[in-house]
This record gives sequence, structure tokens and C-alpha cells, in this order.
Amino acid sequence: MSVKNQIITDDYAIYNADCVEVVSDMPDKSVDMSVYSPPFAGLFQYSGDERDMSNCYNYDEFYDQYRFLVQQMARVTKPGRINCVHCMDIGEDAIGTVHDLPGNIIRLHEEAGFQFMGRRLKWNEPLAVRLRTMVRGLAHQTICEDSAKSSIANADYVLFFRKRGENRVPVTHERGFTRYFGAEHMPDEVRQYRGFDGDQKENKFSHFVWRRYASSAWMDIRASNKQKTGCGLTARAVVDDGEAREPDDVKHVHPLMLDIIHRCVELYTNPGETVFTPFMGVGSEVYSPVYLGRRGIGVELKTSYFNQAAKNIAKAKDDYVKDGAGDLLSMVAS
Repeated sequence: MSVKNQIITDDYAIYNADCVEVVSDMPDKSVDMSVYSPPFAGLFQYSGDERDMSNCYNYDEFYDQYRFLVQQMARVTKPGRINCVHCMDIGEDAIGTVHDLPGNIIRLHEEAGFQFMGRRLKWNEPLAVRLRTMVRGLAHQTICEDSAKSSIANADYVLFFRKRGENRVPVTHERGFTRYFGAEHMPDEVRQYRGFDGDQKENKFSHFVWRRYASSAWMDIRASNKQKTGCGLTARAVVDDGEAREPDDVKHVHPLMLDIIHRCVELYTNPGETVFTPFMGVGSEVYSPVYLGRRGIGVELKTSYFNQAAKNIAKAKDDYVKDGAGDLLSMVAS
């Protein structure tokens, strides 16, 4: 395995290397959960490295490479445990035809031995998508001139897959959920049940959180790290991309929002378990498990992204303390 750089601590291990090489060397059944956002089949180009999956010439080449990774992910994931994959439909032209990236990801995972559990949609505001992408089909002018040429502001999806087999270590929440990562206001009469130690049918706090997490549409994901949850816990929506961008970058950094990652980590892992991401970027998917008291493993091919990830992840435990996430009494609505 060729590794340019690595940082290994008691809480995390991160590698500046090719994810396929790293995961191929990982032990069987060593990962409790994975969460990541793969290259979107060429929609975003992150580097000029020939090993970068975002540099594939066509869809067939991308899926050939990604298929091998998915097979390795199935090998290292413990039976009964979860892989969470962030993706979206890919717009192919100016009039709104799309490539079904989610459907192909599902197919590859089922071939590798995963069971498809379903997907959660993260809504994207249409005007914001238009201003970011400048897709003509999303312009209001288009519906005025010929709405048959209008397009859709594609949602983000998180696809959930379960490795076939029996989960030997249940993921438990004895007092239900004790944190809420989202934007919706939580009423006072609900907040007072946080950490409720009685009959969990009466735990209004956890039921409030669970109803939002169990939904197929996550409408309450925060796009800004300046927002707070209804219970007063500040949770960063994205980690800093700092100096990660380089002059020859073709496309922007595309981090997965921390509210989404936090939810996946709390839903599907116990404290102290291992969360893996093969496409670490600037570190969100390792920052989150470390922040929440798990162990993280991440791989990033691009050196500038790896260096920024190292800075972000090193702050995770301090951020947890600053946010008051470890103190039940500090999480009172502001």
C-alpha cells in the first residue's frame, strides 16, 4: 500500500492515499459503519491524479472502478451493519435529462451482498441550486419562454445498505435520542424530556427526534453552522475547507453536511465503534464520529484535502466540549 502521509491516534486513523489500496489491506469485518459521498461519476473533478475516480472518461469506467470498492466495503463491514452513501441524480444536459446515479449505486451494492434499506431525501432550495449551477432550466425566465424546457432542482439522497448477516452487537439507545441535529424548533414541553430515564414511550424528546430521523425526507438539515438546534446544541453543518482548494481544481469541494453525518453515526453505531469513509475530503465523515465519541478511519487521495482534514479532525473533541454536547444540563434551549 502506497501512503503519502498518515496520522494515527487513539480516536482516528487518516491516510493520504488511494482508498482502493487502503481498503484492500483492511481486515475482514472490521468496520461498524461507513458513510461517504463518492465522486458523482465525473460531475465533480477533484484532482488530476489518474487514480481519482472523478477522472473517469465515461460512466462504464467509473462503475467498473467503483464496483471493486463496493466489493471491498462489503468485505470489511461487519454483518448486519450499515453503509450510508450520499449521491444525487446527475443532470446531463441543459434541458433536464438525468443519469440515474442512485439506481446504479443500489445495483452495485446489491451485487456485492448488501441489502438496500431505502433512501432519505435532503431537499435543496431551487433558487440556491440555480445560482450555484447556473442551469438554464432552473431560471424563472425559462418557464416564461418555454416551461417544457424547465428542469428540476435535484435533491440529495442518502442511500442505506445493510450487510447481509446477523448483527451480533445491537445498536442501543437506552434513553432514546439525547441530541437533535436539525433546524426545527423543539417546544419547551418536549425539551424537558431529554435524557428521560423512565418508560421510553413517554420520552417526548426522543420521539420528536425519531420522527424526524425516521422520515424519508430530511427537510430540517441546516446549511449554515450559525444555526442551533431546538435544544440549544450548536452543531457545525460543514467543516472548514480552509486551504484545501488549489488553483488547478476544476470543481468545488462538495462536503456532506454534518447534520446528515451526525444522524447516521448516532442512528447506526454505539459509542466507541469504528466509522469508515473511503472519500474523506476535508474530513467531515471522520470529524463526526470523533466528535460523537466513536473512532474514525478516513482515506483521501488529494494532499491538500488531507492536510485540511487533519486540522479539522484534530479539533473534534475540543469542539464537542465547546458545544456543550457532553453536558446534559448545558443543552437547554437558548
